[in-house]
Amino acid sequence: MTLKGFQRRFLRQRAHPLRALVHVGEAGLSNGVFAALDEALLNHELVKVRLHEPEDKKASARELARRSGSELAGLVGHTVILYRRHPDEPRIELPER
Repeated sequence: MTLKGFQRRFLRQRAHPLRALVHVGEAGLSNGVFAALDEALLNHELVKVRLHEPEDKKASARELARRSGSELAGLVGHTVILYRRHPDEPRIELPER
């Protein structure tokens, strides 16, 4: 699934009041980060991930999305917004045009 621009904007708006549920520390993108991210996406569908001083935040955001099977909805500062639809009971209805 590939998100369209207006869908990304919708998800960024929904994510604005949320707090980061996953934090990537100095150790970088470890298996523990991906396990926590997978659980957070399964429980919430829309998740913020806070990066701590990344070397390349765009590459880190793409890697987080790729390895978690999610879509990159946005990158604001050092915060990545990821979306993955729940396989059985989706809670967020994406707008269509």
